[in-house]
Amino acid sequence: MDDLRTVREKYGEPVPPTLGEMAEARTRMFQDAPRRRVRPGWRLKAGAVVVAAGAAAAVAIVSLGPGTPAPSTSTNPVDLGRLAVLAAADKAESQPTGNYWQVDTVSGQAYVVPAKTGTYAIFGAHDESFNWVGAKRGMGEAYYGRDLPAHPQTPRDEALWRRAGAPSSIRVWSGDNWATYTTKATKWTSYGPNVGVQPEGGGEFVDGKSAEELRNLPTDPGKLAAMFLGTETTDRIAAAQGLDPKARTGMGARGQIMRSSAVLRAPIPPKVRAGLMKALAARPGVHAIGRVADPLGRTGVALASDDSPMTVTGEYGGPRAYQGTYRSRQVLVFDERTGALLSRQETLTVPGGPYARMKPGFVIEYQANRSTVWTDTKPKPPTELPF
Repeated sequence: MDDLRTVREKYGEPVPPTLGEMAEARTRMFQDAPRRRVRPGWRLKAGAVVVAAGAAAAVAIVSLGPGTPAPSTSTNPVDLGRLAVLAAADKAESQPTGNYWQVDTVSGQAYVVPAKTGTYAIFGAHDESFNWVGAKRGMGEAYYGRDLPAHPQTPRDEALWRRAGAPSSIRVWSGDNWATYTTKATKWTSYGPNVGVQPEGGGEFVDGKSAEELRNLPTDPGKLAAMFLGTETTDRIAAAQGLDPKARTGMGARGQIMRSSAVLRAPIPPKVRAGLMKALAARPGVHAIGRVADPLGRTGVALASDDSPMTVTGEYGGPRAYQGTYRSRQVLVFDERTGALLSRQETLTVPGGPYARMKPGFVIEYQANRSTVWTDTKPKPPTELPF
């Protein structure tokens, strides 16, 4: 497989890198990245400072796995990471229509657990949501959820958890209170305005649009950016996340990534999906960072926002040991073979506060798409666990 040749044929001949740079990029591109898993729980305050990424710097192809350093930059003018994302966009698979659109999403949150035998990290507040929506009004819709087992994040964390007695119940500080997470899963339960199937529902998707309206969306990246990634929309998302709206570039990029994540879970056509990916890749403060492992162990190409500071204070009674400032960024991971969105995850870039003992690359919280697909029959939640 000659990936550089594929990119050149699709996007033209860029300024050539050196042989050494090409060899290094290819080696990093195909190395395996370790697994990750996480979910929002901390009430945060964001500072107003955003790290400038450097307009002339191109991001090298690297693996970003749990506990690994954040990607470095290169003066190589060939932005292989961005080209890889664009190539993935154009590989977006044709998506057959059906009667019901189903979405299966796994979410998780990182917690750091102090122990006399050694501090370790877990993924707690784990849950899985499953829903389906009929293609037309009156075809019904249904929503289900279940709690997933809390578990150590890495083999090292697992060893320390076992050294601490392998507790099946783990008590952690979560936002404004102490919470206990267990290593057992719960059964699926239905939820929503009307528990169980809602027969009068269906026909509405992202932003209340119908399936037909989604099929007729423009494919031009500029039009899609204006429609879905405008300042008003991203500022609203940033405000909902407790982020400082004055830090426009960094917060705007974070909001645009979170907004794109929601839109890409909707049944939009492949060409619209490709256009939105290209629109996002061109936004200020959004950068390609190469190949990244998602929390379910799948590897894809990724886009990330500029990082920004988050400060945890004692305002809500949090332990002093967890207070302080860290920096993080939002990341989207795409399947490079199909263009499908695999996950959205918040990744640590500079340790501090509750994550002072963690390393850059640590996933703080995530939403991973287990499936997004049309079916002809009413879907049922899966029986097997995602991990």
